Amino acid sequence: MSTPPRDRDQDRDRATEDTVPPLTRIIRDALDRLRAFDRRRPRVWDAAVTAFWTVAAVLDYTSGGWRNVARDTTAPETLVLLMSLGFSLPLLWRRTHPMPVLLLMTPISLVNIWTGAVVQASLLQLIPVFQIVLRSSFRTVGAAALLFVVPVLSGGFRIPSSWGQEVVSYVWGLVFVVLLGIAVRTRREYTEALVERAHRLEHERDQQARLAAAAERTRIAREMHDIIGHNLSVITGLADGGAYAARKNPERAGQALEAIGTTSRQALSELRRLLGVLRDDHPDAQLTPQPTLDELTSLIDRVRRAGLPVQLELNGEPTARSLTPGLQLTVYRVIQEALTNTLKHATGPTSATVTLTYSPTHLDARITDTGTGAGRSAETEEAPLAAQGIMGMRERAALYDGTLEVGPRPEHTGWRVQLRLPLEDTHP
Repeated sequence: MSTPPRDRDQDRDRATEDTVPPLTRIIRDALDRLRAFDRRRPRVWDAAVTAFWTVAAVLDYTSGGWRNVARDTTAPETLVLLMSLGFSLPLLWRRTHPMPVLLLMTPISLVNIWTGAVVQASLLQLIPVFQIVLRSSFRTVGAAALLFVVPVLSGGFRIPSSWGQEVVSYVWGLVFVVLLGIAVRTRREYTEALVERAHRLEHERDQQARLAAAAERTRIAREMHDIIGHNLSVITGLADGGAYAARKNPERAGQALEAIGTTSRQALSELRRLLGVLRDDHPDAQLTPQPTLDELTSLIDRVRRAGLPVQLELNGEPTARSLTPGLQLTVYRVIQEALTNTLKHATGPTSATVTLTYSPTHLDARITDTGTGAGRSAETEEAPLAAQGIMGMRERAALYDGTLEVGPRPEHTGWRVQLRLPLEDTHP
């Protein structure tokens, strides 16, 4: 039994997964779980990050670590604590409102520089800057960078000695964060583009599979229509003839019943072959047997036994290379459908003629009959049942770049089906 496409995709994914180093797989799985948790509960993650940096800022204040880098260690401690909280607490909204958070931190940064306290928590401004780089336009990124740099530059102009220690380090930190944000943003957009492309390709693959399934259903329906429609028409003709003969000639009635049995068995055998290819648990189903033009005589004999006189005319000689199995099947099915329609719809004394004409470039099949009466109106393309058969003939002809003409004969004394197919070895 064949493996479904989804199972094959899963097997391929598992095979790819086995080639990933264990450490890489562990790190990737941990990051995936962390991202999944963040998507489910973003406020929890924001609160955890904010709490971490707030504790770090407060510890820097309580331990007096800020005095190690401060230019003025006499700055009021209450002001230092407020500035530390002002740089850390707004991080709770760093992802939802990064620009307002940075705007709130800017005046605090200006006070921090001008008082000389220079608390290290001021570097937390780089976190909303990073979020702005990830999500906003480059014009907004430029405005954010300006908001970060202006307080630092003003402090540098106020105290020129701070250029080497503070201004340059702050600017380099800004450059690093901006470049890191651009790299992460580019990688994220590239990954999203790949995912979108994969989804689009998967959708197109599923759509192609649905179209292929629909085409296969149409092909099977066409084959079943030809097999069942023809054989049932022959059986109906034989049964009607047998019922009539039973009253006058029991021997002819017995022949009709024997022909009905033969036709029924042949139809059942063809249906079994057709349905056998649809079953996955029958790999030995006969895939190749299909009617060819060599069986055309048997077809005409069955139609004759059903009560329709048919004459077969052959003009020209075919070449083995030009008559491929598919082309022969198309001609056979068109002739079968045309004779079946004659059996079903023609009224009055009717005979049919099948003419095959081989030329160096084309094969012409002409099926005519002498049927008349109101029953022929059901064979027009406006009749739903007959339209199925005519549509099937047109589709078969189109598969081989052929043409099909169906309609009354010019002299209005019957019906005509004209099939014209280019031979295989004449294609460019």
